[in-house]
Amino acid sequence: MTKKEQIDMENLPNHIAIIMDGNGRWAKKRGLPRSYGHIAGADNLKKICYYTYDLGVKILTVYAFSTENWKRPQEEVSALMKLFLENLPQVDELLAGRQVAVRFVGDIEKFSPELIKLMKEAEERTQKYAAGGKFFNFCVNYGGRDEIVNAARLIANDVKESKLDINNITKEEFEKRLYTSGIPDPDLVIRPSGEIRISNFLLWQSAYSEFFYDNILWPDYSKKDLDRAILEYQKRNRRFGGI
Repeated sequence: MTKKEQIDMENLPNHIAIIMDGNGRWAKKRGLPRSYGHIAGADNLKKICYYTYDLGVKILTVYAFSTENWKRPQEEVSALMKLFLENLPQVDELLAGRQVAVRFVGDIEKFSPELIKLMKEAEERTQKYAAGGKFFNFCVNYGGRDEIVNAARLIANDVKESKLDINNITKEEFEKRLYTSGIPDPDLVIRPSGEIRISNFLLWQSAYSEFFYDNILWPDYSKKDLDRAILEYQKRNRRFGGI
């Protein structure tokens, strides 16, 4: 029996989040520039993305570019921006057959006008699928701490303008002001590459997520590896603070 055949289809995680890590190391091991690793990582994302939705998972969130990634060498940052430009026009077309709504999560105003336009167009073209509850969240210029500070700023401004009473600030009100507003928290967060940390990813949303770490570099991450993560998730008892 294969690992896929062992998966309980009645107990799939509704929302999987992935920290796509290890592209640079994958390229270095092969004597290639880091940009080649990002190209390989983007190609692998397509395969994992299709498989995830075809399996029955409703929501996939991937960490593509963090607020800290601007600190990387300019050559690498430029290569990533070029990769985004080349792939964004295709993202909604590739997912259209699966009726997935695309969302870009993060402070996208930091990007070039051309890139912002492509992101907004992809969101608009796939918005019609949002009612079905299937989402692909692409986290770019995203940082969990920045997201929380931004939400706090919005809350403070609403209180200042008498749109919200300070005594009515709740977790639900706070969540409405997060980049992921309206999307359920991730059930399973996966990080390949051998690193065991969260790296400023979905800090608020992953409060009760299950975490799965793997030693495989992202470009080599396969469907079977995802199956292993889901099987491990299904073994866990999610108590959410209870007994």
